[in-house]
Amino acid sequence: MTTSYLIKGASILGERTADLLISGGVIAAIGDDASNHADAQNATVIDAAGLVALPGMVDVHTHLREPGREDAETVETGTQAAALGGYTAVHAMANSNPVADTAGVVEQVHSLGIAAGWVDVRPVGAVTVGLAGEQLAELGAMADSRAQVRMFSDDGICVHDPVLMRRALEYVKAFDGVIAQHAQEPRLTAGAQMNEGIVSSVLGLTGWPAVAEESIIARDVLLAQHVDSRLHVCHVSTAGSVEIIRWAKQRGINVTAEVTPHHLLLTDELVRSYNPVYKVNPPLRTETDVHALRAALADGTIDVIGTDHAPHPSEHKDCEWAQAAMGMTGLETALSVVQATMIETGLMSWADFARVTSTAPAAIGRLPDQGRPLEVGEPANVILVDPAARWTVDPNKMATMGRNSPFAGRELPGAVQATFFRGHPTVLNGKLNTPYRVTGAESSVN
Repeated sequence: MTTSYLIKGASILGERTADLLISGGVIAAIGDDASNHADAQNATVIDAAGLVALPGMVDVHTHLREPGREDAETVETGTQAAALGGYTAVHAMANSNPVADTAGVVEQVHSLGIAAGWVDVRPVGAVTVGLAGEQLAELGAMADSRAQVRMFSDDGICVHDPVLMRRALEYVKAFDGVIAQHAQEPRLTAGAQMNEGIVSSVLGLTGWPAVAEESIIARDVLLAQHVDSRLHVCHVSTAGSVEIIRWAKQRGINVTAEVTPHHLLLTDELVRSYNPVYKVNPPLRTETDVHALRAALADGTIDVIGTDHAPHPSEHKDCEWAQAAMGMTGLETALSVVQATMIETGLMSWADFARVTSTAPAAIGRLPDQGRPLEVGEPANVILVDPAARWTVDPNKMATMGRNSPFAGRELPGAVQATFFRGHPTVLNGKLNTPYRVTGAESSVN
């Protein structure tokens, strides 16, 4: 674990070209000092000409499925996919089986992440017992556990009871936690199959109205203001939601929000194919919504990219639309989709990209060693990206067990060439290398 790596000629955040020395798990030197540093003498040299160096990405919204749903994904396969996608940390959602609603389950997920060694795995604790929306889960016990949970969500199900949501927001203030809400009023979406609009009317599918999302967000930002607590809104999908979040931020309400890569690119027009790969929660929306989401991400109204990586067994997707599961994979395509929709359109720079995929998500999840700047002495969670690369998405060649990528067959820009997790290269030349193995001292604090 003491191997040094001298990265030659990388473009730091796409702004300046410099050498970068990684040694002892940290960034030891940058620029002219890198080659002259004592640790550079025996370092492995990596030619990074034409590559962009960025801080390792952090996902606030990943479904790793384990425990209990290993037919869809495991911590091992999901974190391999994350490393290949440029991630050095992921937050694992609570809707496993058993649900991550106790200290024991979140510690199990955390331990599986350490054993896998591809990225940091930070469990997200359930807000309510069994995701049933009736009784608060063991929030304090999960926060005090070895997993040090700081984000709580019933994702997949909305915490629709306003009294329960208020109590949850009040409870997590004691340990600086955050409630991540899946904004979906269930009574407005009963039987819904896709976005409510022109396409749903033509296809004869039950519509999922934008107001089902927007009404919950409006309620919850007011609750967060009332109790002075942190609220995070998962997978924002409508232009109306953007306006509510913008209004809340202007009032000083402590709210953050995420958008998925697929909601930045895809629209409900794709549902005309009846291909279940496009069935997702929240549903794909309209072109107007897509442009509103892009603008909101660019101006900071939406804080972060969250993949909502949701792998499913093939039999849950290779069926008729009405019976198909909702969800899409996203860890291995996120960087490319964001490059296509935000960077190549001129809406964002690579420095902006680092903010929404690394710095801000690490801050939301309270991960002190992630999302750090590329500076001397900082933890070496670093990725090297080839922005000129072009590749065609083939789900069968991905590390994730899920084959339900909505980008299958599409050509996308940008490719991760290397991922350094705590100074160790988990990915080299675009392929999995070896996992990071913690020492005895490290395991006592992880």
